[in-house]
Order: sequence, then structure tokens, then C-alpha cells
Amino acid sequence: MKLDGKIAVVTGGSKGIGAGIAKALAAEGATVVVNYASSRSDAERVVAEIELRGGKALAAQADMSNSADVVNLFSTVRSEYGRLDILVNNAGVAVFEMIEDLTEDAFHKQFNLNVLGYLLAIREASKLFGSSGSIINISSILSTDPYLASSVYAATKGAVDTLTFALAREMGGRGIRVNSILPGHTNTPGTSGNFTGELGKKLLAGTPLGRFGEPEDIARLAVFLASDDANWVTGESIRSSGGVRGVGY
Repeated sequence: MKLDGKIAVVTGGSKGIGAGIAKALAAEGATVVVNYASSRSDAERVVAEIELRGGKALAAQADMSNSADVVNLFSTVRSEYGRLDILVNNAGVAVFEMIEDLTEDAFHKQFNLNVLGYLLAIREASKLFGSSGSIINISSILSTDPYLASSVYAATKGAVDTLTFALAREMGGRGIRVNSILPGHTNTPGTSGNFTGELGKKLLAGTPLGRFGEPEDIARLAVFLASDDANWVTGESIRSSGGVRGVGY
């Protein structure tokens, strides 16, 4: 049990990659706070699955782009557990549109959740870490290989990778490690529609391992980064993409 006795928060943990990570952390002994914004039933389903397998978990609502919600979430962690060991920043949103269709609302929606939300969570989590901790930011291969019509979303993920390195420097003296994971084409409720038809064929052809990823593929890397196996790893942005490079669709 690599994470026995650890306390973890997974934002956006009710479905997709977040749910996969929450379940994997719990399977390794962590008590997991499964954050959700609106899908309480999905979060409770993740909690129930964790508990069925003998793990411990709690569902907690918060809009991670809202400072008051974020403060309340980590206040709950403090009152329930008194500390925090692992933060996985996963909650995010993507809007794909060509630049001529760009709206300020779409820009702020993505940056407020994908970037500000991560920073708010780290700010509050930092108050609960002891002499060590692991922060894992979920980024994307689009931070370096953006699709057509992904300029704003890709920019948010580029920002995630940059803040990861900056905060690794800032927080290293406290024994807190900060890393990001860049998933490739991963099957989730929000992305599976992209993997059909001609686009799906192109994406698959550009993936050397010859298959799309699953949340469990990302979760295994998250477990490693959360554990003492990675206690000399910080400030890194690690791809988990089946070998994808430079897709550019």
C-alpha cells in the first residue's frame, strides 16, 4: 500500500480521469476527498465503489473556479482529517473554437477553472501540508501539440506546466513536490466522441502504442507521483500519451 494513511483531494473526481485517479489512490491506501462541481450522484458513485473495495472516501462539492468554494472545500478537509498529503488538480473545461469565434466568456471560463482554479487549490492545500506533500496538476499534450481550434485551452495547459515548475521551486523547501501529467488521447465521457470517424483514425494513427488511453493509464502515473517512489521528482511535466508527438489536428 504505497499511500497507506495519506489524505488526498482529487478535484473533478466524479468522472473520467479524475475518477480513475481517485479510485487508484484509494486502492493504494489513501483516504480520498472526491470533489465535484455539480454531479453529486457521479461523485457518490465513485465513493461507493471505493468503499466497496475497502477504501475510504468522501464526496465534497466545490466550484474550483470560485474562491469561496475552494476555501470551504479545504476547510472541510481540515475539519475531517486535520491535514493533507496529496492534491490532484484535475477539474477543467475545454472549449474548442477558431479564433474568429473567440468570446471573452469562453476565455475566462477556461482560464478561471483550468489555471486560477489550480492556483486557488494549491494556495489552500499549502496550509494543510506538513513537512512534505505531493501536488499533481493534470495538464494535456495540447500544451505542446495543440489541435486546430484549441488555442485558448492549449494556452491554459501551457500555463499549468509553467506554474508547475515555478511552484516546485517555491515549495521545494517545504518538502512539497509539484509535477504535472500530460495525458494523450484518453477515453472519458467528455472526449470519447472525438475518437470516432476520420478524426479518430488520424488520432489513432498518430499514437505509436496503437490504442487510446484509459483513465487507469493516467491514474497509475498519478499514484507513482503521489508516492515516496517519486520523492526525488519535482518540477516535471510528464507525458502519458502512448507516444503521441506533434499531432496538430
